[in-house]
Amino acid sequence: MSATFDNEETHFESTSAIEISAAQTGAHTISRRSWLKGAGAFTGLALTVGVHGLVSAADVPVPEKKYGGAAMSGATVDNPLVFVSIGTNGIVTIVAHRSEMGQGIRSSLPLVVAEELEADWSRVRVVQANADESRFGNQNTDGSRSMRHFFTPMRQVGATARLMLETAAANRWEVPVSEVSAKNHEIHHAKSGRKLSYGSLAADAAKLPLPAPALIRLKDSAQFRYIGKDKFSSVDFQNIVTGNTQYGIDTRIDGMVYAVIARPPVFGGKVASFDSADAMKVPGVIRIVELQGSPPPALFNPLGGIAVIASNTWAAIKGREALKIKWDDGPNAAYDSTTFKVTLQEAARKPAKVMRNDGDTMAVLEKSGKQIVAEYYIPHLAHASMEPPAATARIVDGKCEIWACVQNPQATLKTVAGTLGLKPEDVKINVTLLGGGFGRKSKPDFAAEAALLSKAMDGKPVKLTWTREDDLRHDYLHTVSLEHLETTLDDKGMPLAWLHRSAAPTISSTFVLGAMGESAGELGMSAINIPFVIPNIRVEAPPVPAHTRIGWFRSVYNIPHAFAVQSFVAELAAAAKRDHREYLLELIGPARKIAPKDMSDTTNYGESPTLYPLDAGRMRNVVELATREAGWGRKVAKGHGLGLAVAYSFMSYVAAVIEVAVSDDGTISIPRVDVAIDCGPAITPDRIRSQVEGACIMGLSLAMSGEITFKNGAVVQGNFHEYEVMRSLAAPKDIHVHIVQHAYDMALGGVGEPGTPPIAPALCNAIFAATGKRIRDLPIREQLKKA
Repeated sequence: MSATFDNEETHFESTSAIEISAAQTGAHTISRRSWLKGAGAFTGLALTVGVHGLVSAADVPVPEKKYGGAAMSGATVDNPLVFVSIGTNGIVTIVAHRSEMGQGIRSSLPLVVAEELEADWSRVRVVQANADESRFGNQNTDGSRSMRHFFTPMRQVGATARLMLETAAANRWEVPVSEVSAKNHEIHHAKSGRKLSYGSLAADAAKLPLPAPALIRLKDSAQFRYIGKDKFSSVDFQNIVTGNTQYGIDTRIDGMVYAVIARPPVFGGKVASFDSADAMKVPGVIRIVELQGSPPPALFNPLGGIAVIASNTWAAIKGREALKIKWDDGPNAAYDSTTFKVTLQEAARKPAKVMRNDGDTMAVLEKSGKQIVAEYYIPHLAHASMEPPAATARIVDGKCEIWACVQNPQATLKTVAGTLGLKPEDVKINVTLLGGGFGRKSKPDFAAEAALLSKAMDGKPVKLTWTREDDLRHDYLHTVSLEHLETTLDDKGMPLAWLHRSAAPTISSTFVLGAMGESAGELGMSAINIPFVIPNIRVEAPPVPAHTRIGWFRSVYNIPHAFAVQSFVAELAAAAKRDHREYLLELIGPARKIAPKDMSDTTNYGESPTLYPLDAGRMRNVVELATREAGWGRKVAKGHGLGLAVAYSFMSYVAAVIEVAVSDDGTISIPRVDVAIDCGPAITPDRIRSQVEGACIMGLSLAMSGEITFKNGAVVQGNFHEYEVMRSLAAPKDIHVHIVQHAYDMALGGVGEPGTPPIAPALCNAIFAATGKRIRDLPIREQLKKA
C-alpha cells in the first residue's frame, strides 16, 4: 500500500482482495470521480442510492420532539449519490461515514448495507467519507450512537439498491419484478432459471428513478447471512495486525514540514515572554511561531503557546526543549488536586441543587438514628489513546485541507473554518483512521492548531504532532468527582431513603464560562436514573468549578456514578448481612418498564422515552446471567473474592462479575471476568465481544492506576510511567462476554461505552469479598499493599 497526496484528491494503490483503499490511507476524497477510478473496471456506470428521510426509530410515528438520529445535527439525508456504487466489474463500494477508532464501525455499518443488498462481502470495498454533513448526515462518532442511529437507515440503503437491481433485471427479462430476487451478488428469475450479475446490471439500474420508500422491502431476519453472525472479517483487521494501517499521525504530503507546540502548562495561562535564539540553532528547525490562545471557555480553541516548525518532528521536539519561555499562569495557577478534593468533600456535605426528589428523603434521614454514609472519590482521567492527536493542514488559494484522526468531522470543519476566518465550504476534512479516541478526538483543537501553523507558513503543509506528554498534560480530561451517599435501613436491611450528592465539574464549563455543577444529562448517567424500589430518593448537584478543560470520556459520568452507587449497594448488602446478588435484585425490584421522567431523567441520552424506557427486567436479567455464568456463590480459594456490579448506560444493560485474587503482600490479580450485555439485537456479535473486552480492560486500568493530578495548576503526570494503562501481564486471564440476543425489531442500545461503568465497582466489591477492605478512592494503586 502506498499513498500520495495532491491538490485534488488522494490516489492509492491496493492489492488486497477486499480493497479498503482510503481506509488504509485514511485520507480519501469521496468524490464520485475517485469512486469510478477505485472501481477498477468501472466505466462510468454507477448505481447510487441513499436514505430517504429516515430516522433511527423505524415505524414509529415521529413525535413533535425529535429523538435519536433525527435530533442530531445533520440527522440522516436523502441523497441518492451517497453510500453505494457498483462497478461493471461487480465490485460494490460502500461509504463508511463514521470514524473508525478500533470499534469496527467501518465494517459493521457497510456490512448492514451489504446484507440488505445481498452483496457478497468478499466483493465489497469500503471507503472513508470526508466531512460532509449535507451528504452523509451526522458523522459525530461518539455517544455509542453509530449503530443505534444508523442501523435502519443503512438497511434501507441496501434494500433500495437491491430493488433497483431487481427492477433492472426484470425490465431486461420483461417479467414482473415480483418474479425476480437477489441472492449473493446476482439477480435470479426462478421460473426461467436465468440469472444476471450485479456488474452487468449496474448501468441499467443507475438509469432508474429511486423507488418510493413504500416499495422498499427489508429482509426477514431469518434470511440474514451477515447480521447476527460471526462469519465476516473486518475490513481493517489485516492491515492493523500487519502494521500497514495508516493513522492520522502517519500522514505524509510532499513538501510538508513538522511542528510541535509548547503550550501554557496551566489552563488559562499565556506566554509572558520567550527567547527562541537557542531553538533556532537546533539543526532542522525552520521557524518559531507564537500562537495566540483564546480566553475561557475553552471550546475547541487552541491553547496558544510557542510552536517550533522543523524539517522533521524530532528536530521540532529538540527545538521546543531549547525554547526559553516565561509563562503567565493566569487564574488557575493554584489548582491542586489535594486541596480540590477537600473542596469537593465540603461541597458534597452541604445541601445543593435538587435534581431528583421522590418522597421526603431528608425527613427520613433526620428521623433515623442509624444513618449509613459513604463517600467515593474518582480523580481526573486522561483518554491516553495509543495514537496522540495529530493533524496535517495545507492552505492553497484560500482553501484549507486537513488530514486528521477526528471523531467529529463536522466540528473539525467548523472549528478550522472559524479559526482561519474561512467559509465552511472552503475547508475540507479528510478523516483518517484513529489509533483510539475514547472521546478525546471529538475535540478538534489540534486540527485548528495545524491550520494556524500552515497559515503562518504561507499555506505550506504542516503536520502537527502531539507528543504523549502533550496529550496527557493538555487533554480535555474526564471530570474529577466526589460522590456522597447516605441512607438508613429498615429492619430488613433495605434502604428507606437514598441521598446522593455528586460533586464534579461539568463538561458545560468547557463551553460556558463559569458553568458549575453537573447538568441533568450528566446526572442522568447512573445517578438520577437508578431504578431502585426505594420510597425516598434525592439526588443533588453541588456547584463546583472547573479549573481545567473537562470533556467527554468513554462512558462519561457513568464512571463515577456507577462506581459510587454500585459500591454503596454492596456496602449495604454487607451491612444487612445479605448476599450481594440477592440484595441487588431485591433493590432493582420486579421486572417493569420505568418512564425516564418518573426518575426525573429529562434527557434519556436524547432518545425517545417511548422506545427507551428503563427496563428493570432487562437489568435483572443481565445480573442473573453474569452471576450464573460466573458461578456466583461458588467456593473460591483463600484470598479470592467475587464482586458484582450492574449499570444501565447508553440504552444498554451490562452486569459484571469479577474474580480477584489478592496475595498476602496485597498484589492484585484477576483470574476471570464475566460480563453480560443486553444491547438489544446483536448486529455484529464479534464486534460486541471485542468492545466489551476492551471496555473491561479500560475499566480495570482506570480503577487500578488511572489518575491525573494537578500541582500549581499543571498536570503532574507526563507519560505512561506515571499514567499507567493496564499491561498485558496484569490483564484478566479470562474475559467471558455473554450477549443477550433479541429480535431485530427491538430498539438498539449502544455498545462502545456501556461495558466500562460496572468494572471498577465490581473489582472493588471483589476486593472487599477477598479481603474485607473497602476501596472508596480510586485508583487502587498501593492501597492493599502491606508494609
